[in-house]
Amino acid sequence: MPQASDMTPRFVDAILRWRGTPVVARVALASAYLIGGITKLADFSAAVAEQEHFGLTPGWLWASLAIAVELVGSALVISGRLVWLGAGGLGVLTAVAMLTANRFWALEGAARFAAFNAFFEHLGLIGGFVLVAVLACRTASPSRSS
Repeated sequence: MPQASDMTPRFVDAILRWRGTPVVARVALASAYLIGGITKLADFSAAVAEQEHFGLTPGWLWASLAIAVELVGSALVISGRLVWLGAGGLGVLTAVAMLTANRFWALEGAARFAAFNAFFEHLGLIGGFVLVAVLACRTASPSRSS
Protein backbone atom coordinates (compact mmCIF):
# COMPACT_ATOMS: atom_id res chain seq x y z
CA MET A 1 0.00 0.00 0.00
CA PRO A 2 1.50 3.38 -0.97
CA GLN A 3 2.22 5.98 1.67
CA ALA A 4 0.10 9.14 1.66
CA SER A 5 3.19 11.13 0.68
CA ASP A 6 3.64 8.87 -2.37
CA MET A 7 0.13 9.79 -3.49
CA THR A 8 0.56 13.55 -3.05
CA PRO A 9 0.93 15.38 -6.37
CA ARG A 10 4.28 17.11 -6.77
CA PHE A 11 2.80 20.62 -6.91
CA VAL A 12 0.84 20.00 -3.68
CA ASP A 13 3.95 18.61 -2.00
CA ALA A 14 5.91 21.69 -3.11
CA ILE A 15 3.26 24.02 -1.65
CA LEU A 16 3.10 22.12 1.64
CA ARG A 17 6.88 22.03 1.97
CA TRP A 18 7.36 25.70 1.04
CA ARG A 19 8.73 27.57 4.01
CA GLY A 20 6.15 30.35 3.76
CA THR A 21 3.08 28.10 3.74
CA PRO A 22 2.62 27.99 7.54
CA VAL A 23 2.73 31.79 7.81
CA VAL A 24 0.34 32.26 4.90
CA ALA A 25 -2.03 29.71 6.45
CA ARG A 26 -1.89 31.42 9.87
CA VAL A 27 -2.60 34.81 8.27
CA ALA A 28 -5.56 33.31 6.39
CA LEU A 29 -6.96 31.68 9.54
CA ALA A 30 -6.64 34.84 11.63
CA SER A 31 -7.57 37.37 8.93
CA ALA A 32 -11.28 37.66 9.75
CA TYR A 33 -10.44 38.25 13.41
CA LEU A 34 -7.76 40.80 12.64
CA ILE A 35 -10.09 42.72 10.32
CA GLY A 36 -12.95 42.34 12.82
CA GLY A 37 -10.84 43.80 15.62
CA ILE A 38 -9.74 46.74 13.48
CA THR A 39 -13.32 47.38 12.33
CA LYS A 40 -14.67 47.28 15.88
CA LEU A 41 -11.91 49.60 17.05
CA ALA A 42 -12.67 52.05 14.23
CA ASP A 43 -16.40 52.12 15.11
CA PHE A 44 -16.53 51.32 18.79
CA SER A 45 -20.14 52.44 19.22
CA ALA A 46 -21.25 49.92 16.56
CA ALA A 47 -19.20 47.23 18.31
CA VAL A 48 -20.94 48.03 21.61
CA ALA A 49 -24.35 47.93 19.90
CA GLU A 50 -23.50 44.55 18.35
CA GLN A 51 -22.61 43.06 21.73
CA GLU A 52 -25.76 44.41 23.34
CA HIS A 53 -27.87 43.12 20.42
CA PHE A 54 -26.74 39.60 21.37
CA GLY A 55 -27.48 40.17 25.06
CA LEU A 56 -23.89 40.70 26.18
CA THR A 57 -23.90 43.53 28.71
CA PRO A 58 -22.30 45.82 29.45
CA GLY A 59 -21.66 46.15 25.73
CA TRP A 60 -18.57 48.33 26.16
CA LEU A 61 -16.87 45.61 28.21
CA TRP A 62 -17.67 42.79 25.79
CA ALA A 63 -16.68 44.94 22.80
CA SER A 64 -13.38 45.83 24.48
CA LEU A 65 -12.68 42.18 25.26
CA ALA A 66 -13.56 41.13 21.70
CA ILE A 67 -11.25 43.78 20.23
CA ALA A 68 -8.36 42.81 22.53
CA VAL A 69 -8.74 39.09 21.83
CA GLU A 70 -9.15 39.59 18.08
CA LEU A 71 -6.11 41.84 17.74
CA VAL A 72 -3.75 40.22 20.25
CA GLY A 73 -4.86 36.67 19.44
CA SER A 74 -4.41 37.26 15.71
CA ALA A 75 -0.98 38.80 16.24
CA LEU A 76 0.14 35.81 18.32
CA VAL A 77 -1.16 33.25 15.82
CA ILE A 78 0.34 35.08 12.83
CA SER A 79 3.70 35.68 14.54
CA GLY A 80 4.06 32.05 15.55
CA ARG A 81 4.75 33.08 19.17
CA LEU A 82 2.55 31.82 22.01
CA VAL A 83 0.29 30.35 19.34
CA TRP A 84 -1.50 28.25 21.96
CA LEU A 85 -2.56 31.43 23.75
CA GLY A 86 -3.65 33.33 20.65
CA ALA A 87 -5.44 30.33 19.16
CA GLY A 88 -7.05 29.53 22.51
CA GLY A 89 -8.33 33.07 22.95
CA LEU A 90 -9.71 33.19 19.42
CA GLY A 91 -11.25 29.75 19.87
CA VAL A 92 -13.01 30.78 23.09
CA LEU A 93 -14.18 34.04 21.49
CA THR A 94 -15.54 32.02 18.57
CA ALA A 95 -17.35 29.63 20.92
CA VAL A 96 -18.99 32.53 22.76
CA ALA A 97 -20.00 34.09 19.43
CA MET A 98 -21.47 30.89 18.04
CA LEU A 99 -23.47 30.23 21.22
CA THR A 100 -24.88 33.76 21.33
CA ALA A 101 -25.23 34.71 17.65
CA ASN A 102 -25.93 31.36 16.00
CA ARG A 103 -28.63 29.89 18.24
CA PHE A 104 -30.14 27.77 15.45
CA TRP A 105 -32.07 25.66 17.95
CA ALA A 106 -34.22 28.70 18.80
CA LEU A 107 -35.06 29.59 15.18
CA GLU A 108 -37.19 28.25 12.36
CA GLY A 109 -37.14 28.15 8.58
CA ALA A 110 -34.46 29.95 6.58
CA ALA A 111 -33.12 31.71 9.69
CA ARG A 112 -32.55 28.32 11.35
CA PHE A 113 -30.77 27.02 8.24
CA ALA A 114 -28.44 30.05 8.07
CA ALA A 115 -27.67 29.96 11.81
CA PHE A 116 -27.09 26.18 11.67
CA ASN A 117 -24.53 26.62 8.87
CA ALA A 118 -22.82 29.53 10.62
CA PHE A 119 -22.68 27.56 13.89
CA PHE A 120 -20.81 24.69 12.28
CA GLU A 121 -18.58 26.98 10.23
CA HIS A 122 -17.50 28.55 13.54
CA LEU A 123 -16.95 25.09 15.00
CA GLY A 124 -14.66 24.39 12.05
CA LEU A 125 -12.69 27.55 12.84
CA ILE A 126 -12.25 26.36 16.41
CA GLY A 127 -10.90 23.08 15.03
CA GLY A 128 -8.49 25.05 12.86
CA PHE A 129 -7.22 26.95 15.89
CA VAL A 130 -6.67 23.69 17.75
CA LEU A 131 -4.69 22.31 14.80
CA VAL A 132 -2.58 25.48 14.55
CA ALA A 133 -1.75 25.22 18.25
CA VAL A 134 -0.92 21.50 17.95
CA LEU A 135 1.37 22.12 14.98
CA ALA A 136 3.09 25.03 16.71
CA CYS A 137 3.66 22.91 19.80
CA ARG A 138 5.10 20.02 17.78
CA THR A 139 7.29 22.33 15.71
CA ALA A 140 8.66 24.05 18.82
CA SER A 141 9.32 20.85 20.73
CA PRO A 142 9.06 17.57 18.81
CA SER A 143 9.74 15.55 21.96
CA ARG A 144 6.64 17.02 23.65
CA SER A 145 4.22 15.99 20.87
CA SER A 146 2.99 12.88 22.63
